[in-house]
Amino acid sequence: FRFKDSLAEELQRADLVISHAGAGSCLETLEKGKPLIVVINDKLMDNHQLELAKQLHRDGCVLYCNCSTLVETLQSMDLSALKPFPPGQPEKFASFLDKVLGLQ
Repeated sequence: FRFKDSLAEELQRADLVISHAGAGSCLETLEKGKPLIVVINDKLMDNHQLELAKQLHRDGCVLYCNCSTLVETLQSMDLSALKPFPPGQPEKFASFLDKVLGLQ
């Protein structure tokens, strides 16, 4: 998609998502419990997408590749090996901020 307000419907129907490694795209997909292959853009400066993809891969939540290895990744993937992404716990962060700011 070039642009769409929301991909929620497509994510709900998807059996597999192939995406760039933008944090929003990755987290939204993983929160929906969908298997994800992240395709890294090697041309980005300070390739922050690679850092995110590597960490999510180390956590066992995604597979990652670049454009030239996508076909190989699709052919060899084992989606059953992927772990579910743990749910967020925003209340812990809020509690931490309250404590740091002296609000508790």
